[in-house]
Parts: sequence; C-alpha cells; structure tokens
Amino acid sequence: MTTAAHHLATNEQNHDVVNLMREIGQSARQAARIMATVSRAEKDLALEKAATALLAHSDEIISANAKDLETAKQAGRPASFIDRLKLDHKRIQAMADGLRAIAELDDPVGTVIAQWKRPNGMEISRVRTPLGVIGIIYESRPNVTADAGALCLKSGNAAILRGGSDSFHSSQAILDCLQQGLLEADLPKTAITLVPTTDRAAVGEMLKGLDGTIDVLVPRGGKSLVERVQKEARVPVFSHLEGVCHTYVDRGADIDIAKDLVINAKLRRTGICGATETVLVDKGAHEDNLKPVIKALLDAGCEVRGDEAALKIDPRVKPASESDWGKEYLDSIVSVKAVDGIDEAIEHIAHYGSGHTDCIVTECYGTADRFLNRVDSAVVMHNVSTQFSDGGEFGMGAEIGIATGKMHARGPVGVEQLTSFKYVVRGTGQVRPD
Repeated sequence: MTTAAHHLATNEQNHDVVNLMREIGQSARQAARIMATVSRAEKDLALEKAATALLAHSDEIISANAKDLETAKQAGRPASFIDRLKLDHKRIQAMADGLRAIAELDDPVGTVIAQWKRPNGMEISRVRTPLGVIGIIYESRPNVTADAGALCLKSGNAAILRGGSDSFHSSQAILDCLQQGLLEADLPKTAITLVPTTDRAAVGEMLKGLDGTIDVLVPRGGKSLVERVQKEARVPVFSHLEGVCHTYVDRGADIDIAKDLVINAKLRRTGICGATETVLVDKGAHEDNLKPVIKALLDAGCEVRGDEAALKIDPRVKPASESDWGKEYLDSIVSVKAVDGIDEAIEHIAHYGSGHTDCIVTECYGTADRFLNRVDSAVVMHNVSTQFSDGGEFGMGAEIGIATGKMHARGPVGVEQLTSFKYVVRGTGQVRPD
C-alpha cells in the first residue's frame, strides 16, 4: 500500500469511528431522557432480570473470558493482571449478587436532600437528579461492566462503557445480559452501551464529549489512563488515581491484630486498588512490632522491600529504593518503613500516598483520632483492613471506582454519587420587589 493510500485508509477508519461514537452518544442521550423518569420498580426489574441472565449465561461468559485470558497470557501479562481479568462461576455469582444488592438500594432520584421555607412563603427543595450520560473508561476488570452499568441504571443515567481491549469479549458477553434485563423491563437497551471497537480513537472521541452528549467521565484503570483522561477530557472527570494505600502500625497496636490486618490488607487480593502497598511501623515499638510484621509478610510469601531498619530484621528483606515508597505494586510485594511516630507516618502518607485509603492500627483511640483527622485521603481507617475500601463493603451495592479527587464525588462512587441535584421552588404568585 502506498503512503497516500495508507493515509486515505486511516482517514476513512477514523471517520468511521467518529460516526460510530457520535451515534452511540446520541442514542445514549435519548435513553438518558427516558431513564431519568423511570420508576424504581422498572429499574429494579431490569436489574433482577439482568442478574438472572448473568447466571443463565455463565458458561457463555466464561467461554468469552477464556478468549481474553488466552490473549493476555500470550501477551505475557503478569499473574496479577490475569487474576483481575479472570471470571469463573463464583465471580459471576458475585456479579449477579451485586446487581441484586443495587436493586435493593433506595432509589436516589427524586430524594429531597433539604427543604426550607422563605419569609415570603416560597418553599424551596433540593432534589436529587441523574447526571445524564456517564462515560466510563476502564481496563482489565470485566466485572466493572456489570457494576458500572447497574449503578448508572439505578441512578437513572445512561452509560457508555469503554472496557479495555484485554477484556473485550468478556465485557460484551456481560453487556448482553444487562441489555437483556433492560429489554425485559421494557426499557431502552441503549441505556447501557459498550463501545464495540478496540480502536483507541474511540477513547479520544469520548474525551471530546461526543458532541456534548457525555455529561461526566469516570476513568478506572492505571496511572497512564487516568492521566490521559485528566489531560485531554473536555467534560468533567471523576478521578480514580492509583491505590498507593498505607497501613501504619502504631506503638499502641495489638500486634496480633496488626499482623492479621497487614497480611489481609496486602495479600487477600494483591491486584485491587485497596490493597496496602506500604506498611509503616512506629520505631517506638521497633523490637515489639517491626520484626513480627515483617516475618509474617515474608512467611506468607510476600516480597518485602524495606528501609535500613527493616533490612536488619531479616536477610530476606530487599532494600527499598526511593521509587518504592510511592509505588502501586498490585502484586505480592510490599514496602516497609520504620517511622518516628504518628507525625512522620502522616507526613510520609501525605508525600507518597495517592489519597485513596490509609489505615492506622492502634489501641490508643486518641492517636487514632489524630490520624483520622489529619490524613487527607478519600477513605481513612482505624483497625480495619484497607481491602474493605469498596462500595459493596460500604453497603453501596457496588461502585464504579474510588474517586480520589475532592470535587462532587470522593471515595466509593455509588448511586448517590452518580446524581446531581436541582432546586424546586414552589410559590403562590410571589413577585420580586424592585
């Protein structure tokens, strides 16, 4: 193919993607107008039918997932990536349970957040409303297709989902079940749409806002994805940055509780954003706490990268570099550092953390309160594994992600966070005086 012919073919391909995405945006906008006024019963029926479809078609979903897994393995993807991508009957059951849990949540749309009456008799209410069309861009986790679609449905929004190319077949199979639920509830199936191409140009079109049809974007993935969305997006973004989460073991910690929490926070599932990546241990309890925490991690098969104090504890500890302190491993690797009390721990978290989730382990409630008040992360915890930083565990049914920004949504993004509000003013003929 000549250079001129190649450019022509590329231009035609880009033109096709632009037209495709424009049509998806327009269809989603039309669906959003309908979904904004749909009753709770209709939305819950769609979710129940979608959950039933997931279980009925679990073999087909697993078969589709097998294609994605094979491609990922051939590409040399790490084990943690494969774990995030893999679906089995247990995980599909969890997706179905998640949809049903969302159905059981109160409908946020129409909820009166506040109301008051003015001296002139006007009655003013602040009422929850859907955001409209939500674009979600995510990477390897196919379960996000179910969670994101269901949350947008419940909150009266339309969703345009752009999953990663690694999970393309899995996400399409899950989408089929979601759309089956919508159709069985007599709702527009375009209320949840999956971008049907792996062409990266489709992401660029979403970042432009699809001619104003997208109201907000939610990126869920690695640092490079989030940074691209933040840099190029022309519509509001709910940022979901890295999960550089910390567990700080204070001198007042119960060491048995501390060991259990650290092991769970790091190793329960290493590939999730709520996994602890750095363990900080108070020097004030150096001999009592640092050694058993490090030994527990090493004995559990976790690679430990430590500072000078940690290196003296066990010859299996590897030296940590500066880059380790702000790294999201998403693997069986953790950095460990001895700090001079709570103030240094808080300073370390402020410097290296991502504002996601941070925990203190201590039996001293005054120290715990100081940590909870001063650490400025979306989720702060006391004596709880950071792996509980999850919308489902918070009783929100599911989540689209953990928003680490401070505008509109912060922490787990559930149905309430996918709404805005409007003011409803009722009167009896009041006119404003000159």
